[in-house]
Amino acid sequence: MIQAPIIETDYDELNPIEEAISQRRSLRGFLPTPVPRETIERILYLAGRAPSGTNTQPWTGHVLTGAALKRLTDGLMVAANDPNEVKEAEQPYYPPRFFDPYLARRRKVGWDLYGLLGIVKRDFEKTKAQHDRNMTFFDAPVGLIFTIHRDLKIGSWLDFGMFLENVMILARSHGLETCPQAAFSSFHTTIRQHLDIGDEFVVVCGMAIGQADWSRPECALITDREPVSSYISFHDR
Repeated sequence: MIQAPIIETDYDELNPIEEAISQRRSLRGFLPTPVPRETIERILYLAGRAPSGTNTQPWTGHVLTGAALKRLTDGLMVAANDPNEVKEAEQPYYPPRFFDPYLARRRKVGWDLYGLLGIVKRDFEKTKAQHDRNMTFFDAPVGLIFTIHRDLKIGSWLDFGMFLENVMILARSHGLETCPQAAFSSFHTTIRQHLDIGDEFVVVCGMAIGQADWSRPECALITDREPVSSYISFHDR
């Protein structure tokens, strides 16, 4: 059986929580093995212990499996390949133009991924095909779409991020892997055709959950992380 590649850390021994966090990665290949609904409910229930300002708990969402998941992914694939489809998030995830150091990090992870897949620069066909795999939740048996009330402000979006991290870490405690996917926010029109999402809600992101298919080359991707000294300053006097 193919094992997950180990993400190296600066620490030799990790406690269970450290292990779950340090080995988390965004997987882009999953096995079709079903995940029991009870497991997903347990993960989402415990994830709801995430902190939120004045306990507002701003997270809402939808879980798709089976035929419902297939209908959505089929619709998304059609939309992704329709030149007339408007693909724009209601609340942009990225800035209109990247700048360093963020641009350099973005480029590196992109080329690291494409290198594993054998996609060379300017191979637009293969690049688009890989991007379109987002629309199938990378073949995961469980797809989640997360939404937030559009009148809530940046603090609630930050709270939502902590909830999402809880989901990803808790999934690992059940032998599952995940991939948070901002790509779905640009397809909110198509998603609304398949899910009853009220006009008062915005599509935040999607997430794939399932057992990893470690035989896929893209699942060997291990992204770099900056040292603490590059983003934190300590003050003691």
